[in-house]
Amino acid sequence: MKYCCHCRTELTLTIPPGDNRQRHVCPQCDTVFYQNPKIVAGTLPVHRSDSGLQILLCKRAIEPRCGYWTLPAGFMENGESTEQAALRETREEANAEVELQQLLSMISVPHIDQVHLFYLANLPQPQFSAGEESLEVELFQEQDIPWEDIAFPTVAKTLRYFFQHQNTPAQLSRCFNSTIELSEALRKLEQAQQS
Repeated sequence: MKYCCHCRTELTLTIPPGDNRQRHVCPQCDTVFYQNPKIVAGTLPVHRSDSGLQILLCKRAIEPRCGYWTLPAGFMENGESTEQAALRETREEANAEVELQQLLSMISVPHIDQVHLFYLANLPQPQFSAGEESLEVELFQEQDIPWEDIAFPTVAKTLRYFFQHQNTPAQLSRCFNSTIELSEALRKLEQAQQS
């Protein structure tokens, strides 16, 4: 952010009165520009059949992590609830209609200013297909999940939490809270690239 969108004055980075963090502030019109974390909302769609329990995963057709598997999820839009965002993303990426249950996981990813929310969802019918952002969509039993090809740590943590507690409803009904920290090696690499 470089210029004020109200008066086009170059912004300064300062701590505004009554605040405790540096913000982009316009020295001309005193507008403070807040940059807050983005919310990613999605589902962990579960289909139960005679062959057992299966999870719906999408193979990404877009970067980041194109070609890797993920749960259907994406950025929340203005004017929608987290539940609406999770349902919309599931429709967009997997052309699947699910029934939301409870919030399953909430994982903070502070090094990229995001919070990821995944809802447990029932997929009553195995009807789905790849949306625009997916190369393919498939149901997996636990032993068949391509763990080495999971796109994001938040997805892997959510899947592991679900499988660990799927037979203990009391535990599964508690939302899993976690934080994904940037590894020290990645932090040094980022710092070196910025220098």
